[in-house]
Amino acid sequence: METYYLIIVGVLFILAASDLIVGVSNDAVNFLNSAIGSKVAKRHWILLVASAGVLVGSVFSSGMMEVARKGVFYPQNFFFNEMMIIFLAVMITDVIVLDFFNTYGMPTSTTVSLVFELLGSAVAVSIYKIMGTEGETIAHLGKYINSGKALAIISGILSSVVVAFVVGMVVQYIARLLFSFNYQKNIKYVGSIWGGFAMSAITYFIVVKGLKGSSLVPADVLAYVQSHTSSIMLYSFIGWTLLLQLLHVLLKFNPLRFIVLTGTFALALAFAGNDLVNFIGVSMAGLKAYQIHLANPDIAPDALRMTDFAGKVSTNSIYLLIAGFVMIITLWLSRKARKVTETSVDLARQDVGIERFGSTQFSRIIVRIARRFAVMVDKITPAFIRKFVSKQFDTSKAPKYSNPKEAPAFDLVRASVNLVMASILISFATSLKLPLSTTYVTFMVAMGTSLSDKAWGRESAVYRITGVITVIAGWFFTAFITFTIAFLIATALYYGKIPAFIILILVAFGLIIKSNFLNRKKEEAEELDEEINDQSIVIKCSNDLRKYLKDSIKVFNRTVDGLTTENRKLLKEVNQEVSELNMEAKNMKYNVFNVLKQLEADSIETGHYYVQVIDYLRELAHSLEFISNPSLQHVENQHKGLTLEQANELKSLSVQLSGLFDDILAMIKNNDYTSVPDAIEKQQEILNNLNKIRKKQVKRIKRGETGTRNSVLYLGLLNEIKNLLLHTINILKSQRDFILNNIE
Repeated sequence: METYYLIIVGVLFILAASDLIVGVSNDAVNFLNSAIGSKVAKRHWILLVASAGVLVGSVFSSGMMEVARKGVFYPQNFFFNEMMIIFLAVMITDVIVLDFFNTYGMPTSTTVSLVFELLGSAVAVSIYKIMGTEGETIAHLGKYINSGKALAIISGILSSVVVAFVVGMVVQYIARLLFSFNYQKNIKYVGSIWGGFAMSAITYFIVVKGLKGSSLVPADVLAYVQSHTSSIMLYSFIGWTLLLQLLHVLLKFNPLRFIVLTGTFALALAFAGNDLVNFIGVSMAGLKAYQIHLANPDIAPDALRMTDFAGKVSTNSIYLLIAGFVMIITLWLSRKARKVTETSVDLARQDVGIERFGSTQFSRIIVRIARRFAVMVDKITPAFIRKFVSKQFDTSKAPKYSNPKEAPAFDLVRASVNLVMASILISFATSLKLPLSTTYVTFMVAMGTSLSDKAWGRESAVYRITGVITVIAGWFFTAFITFTIAFLIATALYYGKIPAFIILILVAFGLIIKSNFLNRKKEEAEELDEEINDQSIVIKCSNDLRKYLKDSIKVFNRTVDGLTTENRKLLKEVNQEVSELNMEAKNMKYNVFNVLKQLEADSIETGHYYVQVIDYLRELAHSLEFISNPSLQHVENQHKGLTLEQANELKSLSVQLSGLFDDILAMIKNNDYTSVPDAIEKQQEILNNLNKIRKKQVKRIKRGETGTRNSVLYLGLLNEIKNLLLHTINILKSQRDFILNNIE
């Protein structure tokens, strides 16, 4: 049994390492969002600043999660074996759930995840203790679970979401009135004052929030800082204001750039100082519990109360430093960290483009109400105020970029507000010892500032609101799902013991391997796409078109195979592929504006041909949908299948179409369009064949050889195949004009 608990401790540390990597991938968005979105510097410089903050924060880790961990349940009322079950269930659940969210690029809160995992596993063990204890009922659950602290955490989460959003929205509105979108013009007047305020807030954030409770800072220094906070803030404001103004006058120094980089450092420091124990705290506590067990060899694991464990559980600085370096390495290498960051940046960006989320009835209602409210406010606002506000919020005065790829998602004004307000809110909540999620605060501040900055215009508002609602719902879904999974895993470990332990560990490790190794091919494919994106925009357009046409003819042939063999499973797969093709064509359509800007930046004046290509691609996608969907419905409804003659006719058309597509793909690949007349001739041959097949079908109908359902389906397919042919040749012609006129 001694070996069993030693293995559990080893597993806890292995899972902690994985959890650390997964957690950083998820929480990197907290401190990278503003800097990356505003393109304040090259990505490697931003990561260097963030890495410094993470390293300092890990060394000065305050261990705030100790309060949450011991506040959720009373460890002195549990035995050693029960405590190890709780910790093991937490770590297995945490790795699985966080990796799931990161895989789909959804930010979530590691603090909330861990709290509800602890709560779920502790509730499970408590219930089973009560069931096995004579004289105790479910009413005695409060003996084991600190329900008051749990409710305080939940209320803190709810309030932080609303407060962060409102504060971010109001402050950004004021900041935009001061700077306007042409902020470089007004920066010499208000830049240093805003910088003094912002840097004072960040200084307070680093000193009070980052260093509070650190074992490496002398107690008298911390006491002095606490007792002289007001004076420090006043002198800090005056000093930073004068320094930034002087640097701007003498060196044309941009204070906003300095604020954003310093704020990134501050939030990275806070993340490491507060959230580090989210990842390794449970494992370190498990080690402490095991050490208590070793110190009491005469007491059985199921009789050893964790009374000593209820005291302060300190964390060795060496462990913190090692964890800090692991976080830094993950920050630089994690692809998932970049994916999660892109989700938040996309929801906050200033321009309109491909939206990650669709619209819902709820988001449309919110936008409709907001527009009516805006109209009412506009009517009662004096004309001179409306004129001034309109001038300050005129996005046409924002800096222009010749290459759209160089344009930031939002400017330095909004980035500075994001960082400063998140810093202030987190500092204030910590000073009041209120439970708070850094993820919730930073994300909701960013959403509030983007709304106030009119980033959510009529072109994108419904999609952005849907995105925000989706992310928030994901947070609360995290709480529910982590509680449930931790409860079930703790149950399995409590009753299943060693067999359950082996099975669950194999499942956890299997999911980790699948996520980090078996999906490598997919990640490499994404990297390849990024490499293609760095090539000429014309080459990229041609590559995208070739890929789309390859997928299209493949889908058509698979539809014919599925229909002629009445393979329902194959047709369902094909329908899913068609839906993806439809979405891809839709995204191309929405991205036309950005592509045209890039073409214009490269002095290419044939963009209107590219627009034609995309329009015909959309029609091609619709034709494929009208072919695959009726075929699936026909087979799903168990209608009479195609006759042998009909099946042979469709297969013949499939072969002819495949030959035509091969010729077209070869022309696009080689940029040689001399064979376009041959392709048109092949198209005409297929069209003539279609007419013959249609006449045969009419004769079959007259002879009563086919029923109504069969005839409606078959004639509809023939008509859509004709449309598919027409759209394909139109795509070829437009692509030819796009390429050849560009070469000229």
